[in-house]
Amino acid sequence: MEKVLVIIGPTAVGKTALSIKMAKKFNGEIINGDSVQVYRSLDIGSAKIKPEEMEGIPHHLLDILEPTESFSVADFQKLVRQKIKEITNRGNLPIIVGGTGLYIQAALYDFRFEDPGRNDEYTSIYNEISNEELHQLLMNIDPDEASKTHPNNRRRILRALEIHAHLNKTKTELLALQKHELLYDVFIIGLDMERKQLYDRINKRVDQMMQDNLPEEVYSLYQKGIKVNAIGYKEFYDYFEGKKTLVEVINEIKKNTRRYAKRQLTYFRNKLPVNWFNLENVSADIIMKQVEDWLHKRG
Repeated sequence: MEKVLVIIGPTAVGKTALSIKMAKKFNGEIINGDSVQVYRSLDIGSAKIKPEEMEGIPHHLLDILEPTESFSVADFQKLVRQKIKEITNRGNLPIIVGGTGLYIQAALYDFRFEDPGRNDEYTSIYNEISNEELHQLLMNIDPDEASKTHPNNRRRILRALEIHAHLNKTKTELLALQKHELLYDVFIIGLDMERKQLYDRINKRVDQMMQDNLPEEVYSLYQKGIKVNAIGYKEFYDYFEGKKTLVEVINEIKKNTRRYAKRQLTYFRNKLPVNWFNLENVSADIIMKQVEDWLHKRG
């Protein structure tokens, strides 16, 4: 069974820095586990690692799509499994790093995704509805599924709406009923810290994003007619339209990011077998020792 190291945790907790240390120590290659960082041009708002921060470590599944292209959890699952096989065949350790819980879970477990197919009679009633309006319909019915689905992924949204119409169950509810088994020999590192410190880090990160010209990044996409339904991007549209001040936007991004961090932690604790480490009390060396023990024990 292939070994896979996973580093998860809420946004801004320090996953990137630890992942570089782990990759250097254990001859690893890093696989992106964030659903926004797969897109080109979404750099500052997604806190994407910069080339100079990679320190020569190979990184995979970053910048593989244009912002207008759709990307589903099934797409992620397929690509990650390919990368795990390639990296393992090179004799290196695959290290998945990110905060998108369902995507990581789907890659590691035997989740099966049906070909959604098309019911033309059903989907035709939505022909005159825009992608954003369709995405909002799904948000009203199944907010969990909507939050994981790009608004341009019309096929996936229609499938989720069709499931609800025919079965009176959301796609999220159907997934929850399934029992899944791990496909890999996995060690999952979960990083956490006291809420106040984490929220301070989130606030400082947002302030740094503003200094790094986040508004310009979002506006360049907005001018091309591209609206990104992700934290750090969607909050700006009311500002561009004169409905909110920049200060209000900054505060909203901070608030939404803090709320997202709470949801991330809840998902990880409920869905994955995580080895938790509080970065205020545990050093990187201690975490590395546990990973080393895991590699040797199961080698």
